[in-house]
Amino acid sequence: MLKLDHVTKNFNEFTAVNQLSLAIPEKEMFGFLGANGAGKTTTFRMVLGLLQPTEGTIEWQGKPVNYSASSLIGYLPEERGLYPKMKVKEQIVYLARLRGMDKLEAARQTDHWLERFNVPDYANKKVEELSKGNQQKIQFITSVVHNPQLLILDEPFSGLDPVNVELLKEAVLDLKNNGTTIVFSSHRMEHVEELCEHLCIMHHGKPVVHGKLRDIKRSFGKKNVSVQADFDVSYLAEMQGVLKAKKTAEGITLQVAEEKTAQSIFSSLQGKGFVKKFELEEPSLNDIFIEKAGASYE
Repeated sequence: MLKLDHVTKNFNEFTAVNQLSLAIPEKEMFGFLGANGAGKTTTFRMVLGLLQPTEGTIEWQGKPVNYSASSLIGYLPEERGLYPKMKVKEQIVYLARLRGMDKLEAARQTDHWLERFNVPDYANKKVEELSKGNQQKIQFITSVVHNPQLLILDEPFSGLDPVNVELLKEAVLDLKNNGTTIVFSSHRMEHVEELCEHLCIMHHGKPVVHGKLRDIKRSFGKKNVSVQADFDVSYLAEMQGVLKAKKTAEGITLQVAEEKTAQSIFSSLQGKGFVKKFELEEPSLNDIFIEKAGASYE
């Protein structure tokens, strides 16, 4: 288990992380959400030992993280960290050997990952010759080639098209299913919602929501009602119990405080025409994030 206990990080007068306490379960995928400047990257750098907390403690497997654990940890930073003039395979093997891998095994694993990501032809190309998306795939490979026990991914899907997002998600899920503990941050709510059982929403360095995704949704209370019909349904926005309304191309999506409001909405539609869709849904992570964090995200 990765445990953070009342962790605070100050940069002079600025507090980037403020009294953060988390217990991240072993062999699970944990999501960090927050707008830019919320403290996610600073938290990751403290977990890795690149920054020292001003206060509090961080432990993994009951011990502080230090250089001796580096061969067991993988890290994908949000910013590019590759040598642009170095060839792809040489670079991956070099970084794998810094993690303690044998040269032949590092080369074999590199070939495996290049093949898996459909870029075997790039082995002898310089990093600067690759597109942004392919550079991201190479950087991901450098973070997992040594089969880490703990993997930290900072915005892993940045710069990837939908096909490559799916490739990366499959790889991350395989690592998780094989026992790797994965912590990742993302601005993309749907990725966290799809992949993570536990999550933390941070705002100005503090956790504003933390726990199991299922429990977070249940405790939020509000639900969404989606309606599509062949008649005007805009009047639903004014019904009692409707908190928010958003028009869509084919109808309207409403946020309601109680399920009985949804029943009233359904009753009001009777006899007005053909209803193509009426669906009562759990709140989305996007709804929860916007309300709890109260900040925009990319």
